[in-house]
Amino acid sequence: MPTASPQPPRPARNPGLQARRPAARHARPSHRGRTAALAATGALAVTGAGLLGLPAVTGAQAAALPTVTQDKLAPATMVAGKATAASLTLHSSSCFTAKTVGVGIRDAAGRNLDFPGNRSNVQVCPAGLSITTGTRTLAAGTYTQFGFWQDSAGGWHNLPSRQLVVSAATPTPTPTPTPTTPTTGAPVAGKQLTWSDDFNSLALGSRWTADRSSSYHYGDHNPNDNKLDWLNKNNVAVSGGVATFTARPSTHTLENGKQAWDTGLLTTEYSSEGFKVKTGDYIETRVKLPAGTGAWPALWTWNSTSGTHGEIDSFEYHTDNPNLLELTNHINPGHLYLTDAKAIAKDGWVTIGTHYGASSVDWYINGTKVFSDGKGVGADWAAYPILNLSLSAGNYHPAPSGTTPITFAADYVRVYR
Repeated sequence: MPTASPQPPRPARNPGLQARRPAARHARPSHRGRTAALAATGALAVTGAGLLGLPAVTGAQAAALPTVTQDKLAPATMVAGKATAASLTLHSSSCFTAKTVGVGIRDAAGRNLDFPGNRSNVQVCPAGLSITTGTRTLAAGTYTQFGFWQDSAGGWHNLPSRQLVVSAATPTPTPTPTPTTPTTGAPVAGKQLTWSDDFNSLALGSRWTADRSSSYHYGDHNPNDNKLDWLNKNNVAVSGGVATFTARPSTHTLENGKQAWDTGLLTTEYSSEGFKVKTGDYIETRVKLPAGTGAWPALWTWNSTSGTHGEIDSFEYHTDNPNLLELTNHINPGHLYLTDAKAIAKDGWVTIGTHYGASSVDWYINGTKVFSDGKGVGADWAAYPILNLSLSAGNYHPAPSGTTPITFAADYVRVYR
C-alpha cells in the first residue's frame, strides 16, 4: 500500500501574490544526383548503415560551422502503406540559418526516400527547433533514418542515424460491440466526459496557451517561486498521441542572475475556450515522469481572480524523491506526501486523478483512491488546469546539472463532470 511521509505542506506557488511555497523545400539534389556529384569530387563514402558521406570540410570551414545536435527523431516505427509524417527536434551551439532541415530515409540498397516537406531558410539556435514533415508511405522492411541540414555554402550534414522498422500491415480487426451499459472512464460515480485532449494535435490558441500564465510573476517566468522556467511554446510538441514537454538551457537570464531554462507549459487560461474545472469535477492525466535532475512536473490549477488563487495540486514530482508524489490542497489546506515504489518511478507511466469535492478533495493513482483531505474546495470554486514541466532553482530540491535536455510526457488530460 502507498505510504505517506509526515512532512508539512509548502505554501502556494506565487509569493508575490499570496503565502507561497518556498518552493516543398529548396531544390536538393536527388540521391542519384548527390552520388554523382560526390563521386566526381572523389569524396563519396558509404558507411555500414548505407548513408552517403558528405564532401570533405576543411579545417577553416569546420571551425565556422556550429555544432548541431539531434534531440528527437520520430517516428520510431511505421506500418507499410500507411501515410506517416516525421518529426525532428535539434539545437545548435550558436544561432545560424540553415538553408534546409529535414528527415532522410534510405533503404537497404542506399536509395534516397526522404520525407517530403523540409523546412528552408530556418534559424537554428541553442533553444532548439522542431519541424514536422509531410507524409509518405514505405514498403515493409528496415530503413536508415536520420535528420539532416544544409549550411549556407550548400554543404549537406547528416545527423546520427538509426533503424526505422516498417512492419507489414495487419488485417483490420472485427469491431468490438458497443457495451450496453456505457462507462465513463472515471472512478467517481455519475461523471461523464465533458472536456479532453488526447494530444493527437496541439490546439494552441483555441484550447491551450503555452507561453504565459497568471501564476507566473512575469507571465512567462517566475524566479520568485524557485523556478528556472522560461515559457516557450516551441518546447511542447505532439507526436503519436503524446505531448512531450522539453526543457533546455535558455539564452535568457532571470532577474536573480540565474540562467533560465526554456520549458513547456499548457494552460487553458487565455485560450479562446477558456475552460475551467469546477467544484464536483474529476480530472485525470496519464504521464511519464521525468528522470533528469531538477525536473519538477505538475498538474495543478490556478485562477488569478480568486482570493486563494484556486490552487489544487493533483501532483508535483521531484526526481530526488523518485517514488514520491506531493498531493496538495492550497485552498483549504490539506496535504499528503504519497510514497509508492510500485506505481511511482522515474521514466515510468502513471495515471493520476483528482476529484474536486466541495467538502473533500480526493486523489486517485491508477484508478485507486489514495487520499481524501476532508477539506474540499467549497461550493463555487473554479480554476484553469495547468500541466507543465518546471525546473527547480536549487532550494529544497536540486537544480539541473549540465545542459542535457529534460523531458516529461503526457498521454491525455480528461475532465469528467
